[in-house]
Amino acid sequence: MIDHVIIGVTDIESAKKFYSAALEPLGYTLAFDDDWGGGFKNAQGSPDFWIRLEKTATPVHVAFDAEDRALVSAFYAAAIAAGGKDNGAPGLRLHYHENYYGAFVLDADGHNVEAVCHKPEA
Repeated sequence: MIDHVIIGVTDIESAKKFYSAALEPLGYTLAFDDDWGGGFKNAQGSPDFWIRLEKTATPVHVAFDAEDRALVSAFYAAAIAAGGKDNGAPGLRLHYHENYYGAFVLDADGHNVEAVCHKPEA
């Protein structure tokens, strides 16, 4: 089991604003904020996603679990409104499996950020 993930960003203040807005529909909130970076806790209170300031950022893919498809869509809308770039609108990705419903957004550093629901439509 993964306890937490840390990604590098080149503009910490901008990244805090982006991730605060984009992850809010999924129940995430900024848990700590300091000169080093920031940590976001999930809806259960675990700080499992962190960002830190780096001179250059190597883009990674991070996927966040969503309880339902509506939250995937809410994540996508919030991330785009916060300045993210479309990298795959909400929809089924049948090449993964029949209920894989995801949305993909690129942040300012090129990180491919996804929200995904693996459940059938309710």
